[in-house]
Amino acid sequence: MGVVEQKPKMVALRQPPRHVVIGIVAFALVLCFVFFTPRSAKLDLGSVSSHNPPHRPTTSTSKKGERLYGKEYRGHSSPADVNRVTNDTLGFGNIFVVGLPERSDKRDAIALTSSLTGFNVEWIDGVKGDTIPDKAVPFGADRKKLWETNLGSWRGHMNAVRRIIEDDLDSALIMEDDMDWDVRLKPQLERVAQGARALLSSASKPNSPYGDDWDLMWLGHCGEVFPETLDENKERSPNDPGIQYMSRKFVVENDLTVPPKDKVTGLVNFKDSPEFTRWVHITGAPICTFAYALSQRGARKVLFDLSVDHLTGPFDNALAGLCRRAVSTWGVNNLAAAGDRGLDAKCISVTPSIFFHHKAKGLVNGDSDIQTVNDGQIREKGKTENIVWSARNNIRNMIMGTRMESQYE
Repeated sequence: MGVVEQKPKMVALRQPPRHVVIGIVAFALVLCFVFFTPRSAKLDLGSVSSHNPPHRPTTSTSKKGERLYGKEYRGHSSPADVNRVTNDTLGFGNIFVVGLPERSDKRDAIALTSSLTGFNVEWIDGVKGDTIPDKAVPFGADRKKLWETNLGSWRGHMNAVRRIIEDDLDSALIMEDDMDWDVRLKPQLERVAQGARALLSSASKPNSPYGDDWDLMWLGHCGEVFPETLDENKERSPNDPGIQYMSRKFVVENDLTVPPKDKVTGLVNFKDSPEFTRWVHITGAPICTFAYALSQRGARKVLFDLSVDHLTGPFDNALAGLCRRAVSTWGVNNLAAAGDRGLDAKCISVTPSIFFHHKAKGLVNGDSDIQTVNDGQIREKGKTENIVWSARNNIRNMIMGTRMESQYE
């Protein structure tokens, strides 16, 4: 008796509703994103936001346990080309330090601190004012009112500015020989670069990590104001194009490299802002030239305005005057009122500044080569305003690999 093979019955399957299918697919995609997206830790610098108009750069991240200083640190910012600020010249064509050759103490300190935090410097010899002949003093300068020390300071800075032009550098950072900075300078500069590119129009792939449309970046100063608060700008309409331009700010929030606001110093009322806030903004009228960067275009404007054409006073005041004339005449169509428009200089400041004058331990009268204090007073420990993890005060810790010391704990 043969076995009859039964064929299976074909059962008609109902297709699930379309919205159910879409829901299942979406759920699967979410699971893939959750499980396969790489994680990265936030830097201590915190989140970044900006206002007038809004910009939202990607938050920088660092690998767990990674040191935020030294030549090994290479940045984690977006866009990726911002991370060029972590190279041996901090994203500039060169770094010049201006100082008298005989101040070997300051040269030793700068050489060691810059090496440990991960960048190289080149020295520009400072100049003593009494070596400058009257014929070489710019038009408009009164050397008696200027003081010989101020005249020498001006010439030293001019020699650094001229090097940018002679060497055809795209840019250079110029600093004075008693500078200090936070151990975490490179992550700070990542934010400065993002801010500079947000404030001024920049190509998608600029030649400089800071963008290509700036002339001067004021990174170290005694104090700075927002340009819209200057007397000449207070009465201008909020709709004035110049006011809209100068009021733009890139705000770095929760920046733990900023001192507590009851400790931070400067000309801005920091108590009106949230704790640990730093701004990248259009320059108003800063005091002191602790550290500043010039593009090639900016160096040409500065050498012309502060030497070849004239000089109006001490170097820092004259440099601030160039930026102030430029920002205060932005959008002014009356040529007679605008004057030379500050050569249309595009200047950016960082407030609080990220470079500041270090007062080293030892003789107090060793602080300055412009002003002398003959009191024989001794300072037992060095200090620097507005710098949390002072690189100068943490030299031993960087050498030994031990915990960094805060000036505000």
